[in-house]
Amino acid sequence: MFKPPPSDRRLTPRTAANSRGIVVAPGIEMACIIADTSDGGLKVRLDRSLVLPARVIVVDIAAGLAIEADTAWRQGNETGLKRREQAGLKGLVPSRWLAAREAWVRAGGR
Repeated sequence: MFKPPPSDRRLTPRTAANSRGIVVAPGIEMACIIADTSDGGLKVRLDRSLVLPARVIVVDIAAGLAIEADTAWRQGNETGLKRREQAGLKGLVPSRWLAAREAWVRAGGR
């Protein structure tokens, strides 16, 4: 029997990203791959299976962007995140984004 693929529960379409990123949270700064993005969230792939805290900041290195997000799901090395807020990392940033900016600079962001 033919089974239709499971429906995608996203309200907005997702776009493949495959870009370098960094997950930043208290006590965590880990490289990741931003696998895909949508207006509502993003999926990150870590080098190893790790349970992320409820809220993290994902730094998109190429875009110079910090995305605050809530953990929505986890499957193996992949974690789905729901977007909350984002900020550019070029130039001066408010203190709440400072750890993300420093991680971005260490990763070669300019």
